[in-house]
Amino acid sequence: MSSHPSETTALRVAELPQNRPTQFSVVPDADTLRAIAHDLGVDTLRKLRFEGEIKARGKRDWTLTGKLGFTVVQPCVVTLEPVTSRIDTQVERLFLAHIATPEEEEVEMAEDDNVDELGETISPFDVMVESVALHLPQYPRKDGAELGQSLHAEPGTKPMTDEDTRPFAGLADLMKPSDKDT
Repeated sequence: MSSHPSETTALRVAELPQNRPTQFSVVPDADTLRAIAHDLGVDTLRKLRFEGEIKARGKRDWTLTGKLGFTVVQPCVVTLEPVTSRIDTQVERLFLAHIATPEEEEVEMAEDDNVDELGETISPFDVMVESVALHLPQYPRKDGAELGQSLHAEPGTKPMTDEDTRPFAGLADLMKPSDKDT
């Protein structure tokens, strides 16, 4: 049985050169693509490629930059028909040797979600999978697919429409001169 791709693509920080970038290219095979698609809950994942470099940033920190590209097939949120999307994006991660940990019980999360704590290895595969998950379309919709209006009411009552729920929908009626005014 072969190793998990994360293990085979992980680069030991102690072996990375400080004076020049280390290039990487991750192109998962068909079995790995199926496993990633299954883990992410999508129908199909194709043409996944992650290429870039890891370079030193100062004496102890590292930066990973790369170009991520993939095609994903997901069910439409309206019709459940397959929707194909192509994603091409830049990825940047900063691996810091020391990240200050707040002592308080409740803390606000930092706005920069591209910062990770530096461990013994940096795994372009793990960064790729996480980046794919973050860039998946949240609500894929087939062209022309629209939600219809659904009206529900008890027998004998008028159903409430979306227009009825608008806060200023009846304002125009109030501004009209009434029959009493004439």
